[in-house]
Parts: sequence; C-alpha cells; structure tokens
Amino acid sequence: MIVTSAVRHAAAGTAAVLLVLPVPSATASPVTSTATVTSTLSPSAGLPRASLREPSPPVRRYVDRARLDLKGTQVQPLPGAPDVPSLSALSWVIADASSGEVLAARNAHRKLPPASTLKALFALTALPHHEPSEQHTVADAELTGIGDGSSLVGVKEGYTYKVSDLWNGVFLSSGNDAVHVLASMNGGWESMSRQMQEKARSLGALDTHVVSPDGYDAPGQVSSAYDLAVFGRAGLQDAGFVRYCSTRYADFPAGSWSYGIANTNRLLTGADGVDRYPGLIGIKNGYTSNAGNTLISAARRGDRTLVVSVMNPQRGGGLAVYEEARELLDWGFEAADRVQPVGSLLPVPTEPAKPETKAAAAGSGGRTVAVARDSREAKPETRVPRAGAEAATAAAPAKDHARAAEPSGASPGLPLALVGSACAAALALWGLRRRAAHRPG
Repeated sequence: MIVTSAVRHAAAGTAAVLLVLPVPSATASPVTSTATVTSTLSPSAGLPRASLREPSPPVRRYVDRARLDLKGTQVQPLPGAPDVPSLSALSWVIADASSGEVLAARNAHRKLPPASTLKALFALTALPHHEPSEQHTVADAELTGIGDGSSLVGVKEGYTYKVSDLWNGVFLSSGNDAVHVLASMNGGWESMSRQMQEKARSLGALDTHVVSPDGYDAPGQVSSAYDLAVFGRAGLQDAGFVRYCSTRYADFPAGSWSYGIANTNRLLTGADGVDRYPGLIGIKNGYTSNAGNTLISAARRGDRTLVVSVMNPQRGGGLAVYEEARELLDWGFEAADRVQPVGSLLPVPTEPAKPETKAAAAGSGGRTVAVARDSREAKPETRVPRAGAEAATAAAPAKDHARAAEPSGASPGLPLALVGSACAAALALWGLRRRAAHRPG
C-alpha cells in the first residue's frame, strides 16, 4: 500500500511537471533552410513569391572546343540557317562578341603572320599604363629599329605628344613609329614583347608568338584567326580601345601645327570604293608582303555584336579582305540564332574547387573541416581527426558534433530527468515512513 501510494504520488507530481513545462518543437533546427524562408515570406512585402527564389542558371549550350582544331570550314547549321559564304581567306573566324561563341570558322588555329593586326594585342597590353592626357617628349633612341617600309604617322624626335595622339597614330595610321615610342614608355621593345606574350596567354590565345610588337614581319612571329578574334573581343571591353579603333579621322600634332590622319580600315571610312559597313566598330587592319592582308573587325546590330577576323585572302586584290569580312558579318547576323556554336573565344575554364576544404587553418589541431550543404538545408559541421592525433584531440570533434546537433529551445530530456527526480523523492519519503513505523514507541 505504501509503495503504491508512493508511486501514485510520483506519477501525480510528474504529470504536474509535464503540464507546466513547454513542449519542445519537433521542427526546431539550428539553421533555417532557404526553402523555408522563401515560403514564409509574404507577398505583402511588395515582391511576388517567385522573385524571392534564386533564379535558375542560364542554359549553357554545349561547345566542342576540339572542332576548331580541325582543318576546313566548321559550322553546325540548324534548320533554316543560311549557307556559309565561300571565301578565299586562308583562315577566318566569326563569333558573338558577348558570349564568345564561335558561329563558324575556317582553319581557326592555323598559325600565320598577323601583320599590323598584332597591334590590337599591343594596345590591350599597353593601354592601361598611361592616361590619355599624359604628355611625352620623344627621344631619338625611341625611333631606332623601325623596319624598312613600315607604315608611319610622322612622330618626330624632340616633339611632345599626348598619349592619346600616339594611340591615334597606332590605330588610324598603323604607325610603327608611334608603337616604338609607346613601347619605350612601357619598358622597352623586348619587355613589351614579353608583356604581350603574357597577355596573349592570359586570354587563352595560345597560337600567338610575339617577336615585334608592331606586327612587322619577323622570323617566328605568328598568330591565328582564332587569336585575333580573341584580341578583338577583349578590346571591345575596354572603352579607350573602342574609342581609338572606331575613330575615323583625327588631327595629329606637328609642333606648332597639325595635320589630318584617316583610319586605314576601309570598312570604317568607306575609302577606295569600299562601302562602309553599318554599325562597324572598327578594330584593326594590317598588311605585309609576307602576311598578305589581315583584318579584325566588329559590328553591332540591335543588341548583338559580332567580331570577325580574316587572314590572307587568296583572290580579289588588296581590298578583298574587307569584302570577305563583310560577307561573314552579313551571314553572322542572319545565322546567329540558327547555328550551334563550333567553339568559344573564352579561355578554357579551370577545374572547379571541391567543396571540401583541403587544409585546416593553423592552430586548429591539424583537423580538416568538411561542410556538406544542399539547396535546402545545412548539415551539422563534422570534423575528422588527423591520423595519429592524440586521443583528446580525436574525442573533441564528437563533443562538438553533439553540441551542434542540439536544437534550440528546451531539451526533450528535461521532463524525463524531472520524472526520475520525483520518483527518487517518493521512494526516499516511503523509506523514512517505514523506518518511523518500526521504531519502538
């Protein structure tokens, strides 16, 4: 009877305790998931529910970069695509300047002399180093070593020029004298060659070998239609580059007076019977007896910009490079949405980093920390002891894991502990009463 009464008292006390204790929430979590946040926000905040979620990544079209290593014309037409024009150039590329997708190409990686189109790489390398308004007085040594028959803008020793004047000389007149002066201002001829080589590599232009920064024929100096298109696309992302390459006419200083210079890109100016191309941005043309005629051009139509490179047409005379570029641009604007890309002007992407941290920070006990996450929840941090670590170090992560797994709010083990305490108290009371009952009176 006494035992039954004690148990009854303990049960009553336990029930009372359970009634006053808060019930722990079954959904308590140390991390609130993204999905939960999205679903609990109200449209009354002024944003529709759909806009609160992360946007879906853009659909990427598969690009087989190896196609551009093949000889001949590469194109993947979809139904309704126009035929690619038949051109005489040894090599050419037509690409979307925004995405870098190559729409079509012929012998894209064939290594050929670039002539003055190499000045586009020179500009990409040297333009950022000096402000356009900076002035420079030309020394005699800066004009030495200019190749015979080079195109010149008329830079003179002892004259002072603004940097913007020198760049006009480079882009409009293809002046090798202006290139020599700017190269001297940027470390000298050999240093400029090395800088240009490094710039080409950083852009993923691996066919280019720089010997003479002005594009003058030199043993071993080569580039490709692919690389020239890469240089053109990169130039379009530089406001100064675009300003110079799209300038048709400018005044070039000559001491107390100046004279006019015109851009030699006939697609831009409409000179020598070549019709101007609508929306042309310019870029750079070139010619040497070894390279033949070469050209990088870009044009904009609506919200699309195309970049084209053409190297050494085999028929049609000195102006054929412009007409073949025109045909490619016309085809590109018509076919852009009706072909699959055959390559990309973007550098080959590096392997993405793995989610696991490869090395722990100093002082962390030599442990590597790995955090696993998905789009909806964050799992508790786990720590893996380094092999050979002391037992105390290995035991610490387990304690940390246990703490991390505890939900916020009241512990679900607390009511059970109180029940145990109540039972212990009831049994102690029962023992005292029994002892008192057997004590002699």
